[in-house]
Parts: sequence; structure tokens; C-alpha cells
Amino acid sequence: MKRLLSLGFLLLLSQHALTQKQYVREQQTWVGVFNQTRFSSRWGTWTDLQLRLHDHYVRDLAQGLARVGLTYYLTDDVRLTAGYAYVHHFPEGTRTISQAEHRPWQQVQWFTKFPRARLMQWVRLDERFRRTIQGGNERTDDFNFNYRARYNAALFLPLTNKGFTPGGLQFLLNNEVMMNFGREIRLNYFDQNRLFAGLVYQLNPHAQLHGGYMHLFQQLPAGSTYRNQHTIRVFYFHNFDLRPTPPPVPTTPTSAP
Repeated sequence: MKRLLSLGFLLLLSQHALTQKQYVREQQTWVGVFNQTRFSSRWGTWTDLQLRLHDHYVRDLAQGLARVGLTYYLTDDVRLTAGYAYVHHFPEGTRTISQAEHRPWQQVQWFTKFPRARLMQWVRLDERFRRTIQGGNERTDDFNFNYRARYNAALFLPLTNKGFTPGGLQFLLNNEVMMNFGREIRLNYFDQNRLFAGLVYQLNPHAQLHGGYMHLFQQLPAGSTYRNQHTIRVFYFHNFDLRPTPPPVPTTPTSAP
């Protein structure tokens, strides 16, 4: 009887160990260039290029991303965009070769002005096709697939008298939450949360420089493993208005990550 009790106790302990949460801690640096170009009253484009480094922030490549889109302006402050992104994941963990991802995406983005603040929000849907890796070191011809829904909110608060005009400095608080769904999602319906705090410098009426700290918390596909990531983020945003007689430059920030 004692042996049976001891065996049962050991089984409970082993089950607890198997279901115990594990955390992967990382440090990364993200740099990116973003552009929105408007070439008529209704149509424009979206482009962004990003490079992400990891292993003590800068030692190795973690990911490269190129995203393009076509934008339809419902109004100056409400925009619909659809496009394609190519993402390349470089080796990490037990994986020794890189992994490609094809990602169509759709988005609605809108802006709100307050007397002393600006708010940018978007809702985005990603369709993710990622090449599968077998044994950590062999690419296959297959792709796994899932949807990912994203909600992003960015609050801009002026810190100087120049506000949102050239030479102005702003505080930016930005949060984005992402959820997975689809037949291949079993354990990580919650994907990740990205919380950013930093400064925005208004270089000129069309350009901003963002810099600061981001904390990324992600549930990995295993379900019991989480990524706890500290990130330095530096982004440059630029906007073109190619309409023949563009209206006065708006004071609302027109881009956010």
C-alpha cells in the first residue's frame, strides 16, 4: 500500500512538473522604417521594413520583415488597408535553419484628436503561412496556417510647447494585443502582448522618430512556454502627400507601429 501511495505521489509530482510554466527570457533590438503615401483623395500606400536583433540585444538576427499595402481613405482619419508581408525568421532554440512566412493582411485604422492628446488605433487581421521545419534542421514543402487578430492603440501626449509641430517632443504609450485562431491552433489562442513607452520627436511636418522600451509577453505554441522579452525599439516614420493641391498638414500623427 505504501508503495502504491508513493508511486501515486511521484506521478502527481511528474505531472505537475510537465504542466509547469516555463519562461524564455530574451533581449532584442527592433529598428524599422515606415511610410504612408497618399496619391489621391481616396488612395494611398503603406510600406514598412523592419529588422529585429536578439542575443543581448544586437548579436544575432532574429527576424526580418517587409510589408506593403494599398490604402483606401474613407476620410482623412479613417483608412482601410490590405496587403502582403514577407517575414523571415532566423534560427532560435533548437532550430538551426531559417523559416519563411507569407502573410496577407487587412486593417482598419482610425485617429482621434483631443485638446492635448492624439490617439491612433487599428484592428488588423493576419493570415500566416509559415514553412514547416522538420527536426529543427530540415525545411519541408509544407506550410502551417493560422489567423491572427491584432488590436493596437497608441496615445501621443505633447511634452513641449511645440506639441505636434516640427521640433516638438511627445510621450508615446502604445499597447498591442494579438490572438491566434484557426484549425491548427490548439494551446496558444493568446499570442502576445506588446507594451511600449517612449519618446517621439517631430523632425518636420512629415516625419517622426520614435525611440523607447517595449515589453513583449508571448505564449508559445507548446502552451506551457512563454516568452518574456525586453526590447529596445527605434522606428522612423515618414508620410508623403502627392495630391496636386494637398490640404494643410494635419497635426494628428499619421503613423504608428
